[in-house]
Amino acid sequence: MLTSGWRSRRRPAGAATRLARRLRAERPAGALSTNKVAVLGHLYRHGKSTPGEITAAEHQQPQSLTRVFADLEADGLVTRSRGERDRRESVLDLTAVGLDALTRDMADRDGWLAAAIGGLTETETQMLRIGAALMNQLADAP
Repeated sequence: MLTSGWRSRRRPAGAATRLARRLRAERPAGALSTNKVAVLGHLYRHGKSTPGEITAAEHQQPQSLTRVFADLEADGLVTRSRGERDRRESVLDLTAVGLDALTRDMADRDGWLAAAIGGLTETETQMLRIGAALMNQLADAP
């Protein structure tokens, strides 16, 4: 049970960091870089986006992701087209190959997480769902 191992000295932010670290450890060898997963995940969640929209949403500097965008495009995981409202900007979109790569990359982590959640009580699972929704809300805050 989740609550039996809780120590009052552990901070909630520390728990989030520990869980993120554990999920990274569950990544298979040869997995996509975290920046590539972040870009593909953004395109999956939000649809077509400009590089600027992605860098802002991921709290990155544009130069940090320029190479990532190029690599993803070269690997056929995203397409790049001209923007409809401003023909000078480019718009990235997730391809079917990109969605498959993202799904495969997440499969091992999802499997581990599902097994771990399976050991929780129904109340703990509901609390986790609420906590996850709140964490997403915090992550999207300006």
